[in-house]
Amino acid sequence: MKLLHIDSSILGDNSASRQLSRSVVEAWQAAEPQAVVTYRDLASDAISHFSANTLIAAGTTAELRDAAQQHEAELSAQALAEFLAADAVVIAAPMYNFTIPTQLKAWIDRIAVAGQTFRYTEAGPEGLCGNKKVVVVSTSGGLHVGQATGVGHEEYLKVMLGFMGITDIEFVRAHGLAYGDEVRVKAMSDARAQISEQLFAAA
Repeated sequence: MKLLHIDSSILGDNSASRQLSRSVVEAWQAAEPQAVVTYRDLASDAISHFSANTLIAAGTTAELRDAAQQHEAELSAQALAEFLAADAVVIAAPMYNFTIPTQLKAWIDRIAVAGQTFRYTEAGPEGLCGNKKVVVVSTSGGLHVGQATGVGHEEYLKVMLGFMGITDIEFVRAHGLAYGDEVRVKAMSDARAQISEQLFAAA
């Protein structure tokens, strides 16, 4: 199986989401030793944001693209190819200002492609990626699940992934990380226990 691992935190090794997404991938590899992992760090190797140049590049034939347009087209093609090839995706999604990191949104904009990951039909939109499993590592300083402040974070990801046909989504949460050392330690411990005892219990 092919596993795509996405990190998006700007905090490097201090990032809770990075630590936990690594734990998910390591547990997955232990459960399925033949898994092939593709890793993308959206903070250290950022994808430029969706722009007019992105659209122009997509609508221009390869031989007519200038260097900037070719770069844009290659960014989009590589991100999309990695996503389409993956059987499963691990997405580290810390909350920044009540939503996902801008780096993660830039990646989503590259993989949400009509005719590739979704399509419009007479009956409405249809997702084309329903065979994928996604594990979202959700971290935040506060407590937002079920609150209006969480709509742009986990709820957004559910909607976006669902639009592409993905319904097999599991969340590994470590929230309340800014509530003090005791709460942080417990949140991280509980998340690691969920990874080892629930996500891969069958293995």
